[in-house]
Amino acid sequence: MSIGEAFVAQSREFLGNEYRIKLRRCVQALPDDALWWRANAQCNSVGNLLLHLAGNIRQHIVNGIGEKPDVRDRTAEFGTDGGADGATLLRELEEVLDQADAVLAALRPQDLEGVRTVAGARRMVLEIIYTTVQHAALHLGQIILMVKERAPGAIRFYEDTPKGGKAIWQEAR
Repeated sequence: MSIGEAFVAQSREFLGNEYRIKLRRCVQALPDDALWWRANAQCNSVGNLLLHLAGNIRQHIVNGIGEKPDVRDRTAEFGTDGGADGATLLRELEEVLDQADAVLAALRPQDLEGVRTVAGARRMVLEIIYTTVQHAALHLGQIILMVKERAPGAIRFYEDTPKGGKAIWQEAR
């Protein structure tokens, strides 16, 4: 396997599997009244972050790399303060993750050096993937923290062992 193939495979694993499972478990563990809760006016709710992740992944991978029209309304992702329930938001995000996976699955290693325009900026495909996966990880961490605050003990992804953490999030498959 080439470095390019490994990079795409790992990106697909993070977005399509690990992050998806962790996000699903978080939303399922969150009390209904906590989905749109914000700690203060400068903070986002879990609902906002789910909308934002769907918008970002669609804009960067599905539309940007997949070269489809950009239809994102980023302001609405953060301005929404209620409405859809967790199951609906998860379903919409998972549709975007499936679309993104199809785009990534079609890439060849040499495509990573290609250049696309995303949000008005010209960037290499490799950079778009890297920053999108990193961005998703950042917001996943925020969501995990909020769920641990609002539903203590409801989620757990690793089991402590003498040599480090053993991943148990795969057991949710």
